[in-house]
Amino acid sequence: MLIRNLKDSLQGKAKIGNLRSKKWPTVRKNHLKNNPVCAACGGSKKLEVHHIIPFQENPNLELDQNNLITLCESKSFGVVCHLHYGHLGDYKRVNPDVVQDSCIWRKKLAKN
Repeated sequence: MLIRNLKDSLQGKAKIGNLRSKKWPTVRKNHLKNNPVCAACGGSKKLEVHHIIPFQENPNLELDQNNLITLCESKSFGVVCHLHYGHLGDYKRVNPDVVQDSCIWRKKLAKN
C-alpha cells in the first residue's frame, strides 16, 4: 500500500498524506464489474477506474460511484485513454469534461 501511495504521489494522482480507503479495492472491483469497457474507446484491456473529481482534490468522493469512469491504458486506436481523456496528456492535470470528451470520442469511433 505504501508503494502504491508513493507511486500515485509521484504521478500526481494523490498527495502523500492522502491514503486510500480500505474500501477502495472493493469499490474499484465492483465498478469494473459494472463498467467493464473503456468509456472512450470501448476497449476491455488494461482498464483503470478514473476519478472525475480527483482524489487529491476531494478525498471524500473517492468511493462515490458517480465520481468514477472507466478508462483504459491499452493504446487502442493509438491513444492511452486514461492519460489523454482523463488527464489531458499529463497525469498532473485534470479534465473536468472527461465524461463528455469520452462520450464524443466513443461516438466518433462508432461511426468508423
